[in-house]
Amino acid sequence: MGGQLRVAPAGAILGWDLSAALALAAALAVDLLIAAELLPVIEAAAVRGLNQTLLASLDRDNG
Repeated sequence: MGGQLRVAPAGAILGWDLSAALALAAALAVDLLIAAELLPVIEAAAVRGLNQTLLASLDRDNG
């Protein structure tokens, strides 16, 4: 999902392109109902982690 991110102009990651994520799930023969239920939860955790990493990187650079 690296190239399928929604990013704010300031650089913060807002989320995934869930349409692309569901298309990927379909291509991998993952049950789409399960994917639709789980992807938003996984997306939220991933976005939090990515933004925390981004902030930590900026803090090191400006430290």
